[in-house]
Amino acid sequence: MSDESANTAQIAYWNQLAGPRWVALRDRLDAQLAPFGAAALDAAALEPGLRVLDVGCGCGDSTRGAAARVAPGGSVLGVDVSGPMLARAREASAGVPGLAFLEADAQSHAFEPGVFDVAISRFGVMFFASPEAAFANLRRALAPGGRLAFICWQALARNPWMAAPLAAAARHLADLPPPPAPGAPGPFAFADADRVLGILRAGGFEDGEVAPFEGAMSPGGARTPDEAARFLVEMGPAAAALRAAGADDALRDRVVEELARALEAFAGPDGVEAPYAAWLVTARVRA
Repeated sequence: MSDESANTAQIAYWNQLAGPRWVALRDRLDAQLAPFGAAALDAAALEPGLRVLDVGCGCGDSTRGAAARVAPGGSVLGVDVSGPMLARAREASAGVPGLAFLEADAQSHAFEPGVFDVAISRFGVMFFASPEAAFANLRRALAPGGRLAFICWQALARNPWMAAPLAAAARHLADLPPPPAPGAPGPFAFADADRVLGILRAGGFEDGEVAPFEGAMSPGGARTPDEAARFLVEMGPAAAALRAAGADDALRDRVVEELARALEAFAGPDGVEAPYAAWLVTARVRA
């Protein structure tokens, strides 16, 4: 598949499938991912007056967080390929000063050179067909000395809150789609830290650092294994596998039952808390 057609596929996916689903579940997803966005913003060392680019901004939760940190006098542009998610972002951000959104592909969009001080992303940079070209484009949009900070997932096996649902679905599907090739566009494209550093160097960044960001979280804020299971078959690898197989309600219910049993291992007095593993990545543009 060519880079161009791969980008087209991602744009269609985030407009027709993933984007509308994310909007429907946005409150639960934003609550789940808020600590990750805050970590990326902390790593970016935002301060009043800075000009920020939020790559893959989705429904704008991290974009609004950045706007609060660079006020007064700063500005934030959130860019995403998903029209439905941007519509929600604009609705939720009405009246926030210095904040704007753009529907565009950050890999190829002709940003004004040197117009941003910082580029950030919360799980929005793993879907590029040509990541080297994408980061070169982002580097051109940053001023000399500009900074980059983003968070991305480590490998699927290091994230049982996504691996367990996929395993449960696989046991009920005769023809599970093959896993993507290592590094293919998708949630785990940046699982290899050395590859990430190589992409940053190829894109013209220096002083790249990849640090683990690990802990436990509640999928969708679920209090019980059953609630967590029902949330996890709506978003993520298991949801994609079930959609690809054309699963009916009966099959989905069987997967939910099995997954709920698997998630009991992560249940405690504060709800379901499953381990996660992400990378916190920083780099800069030569001054």
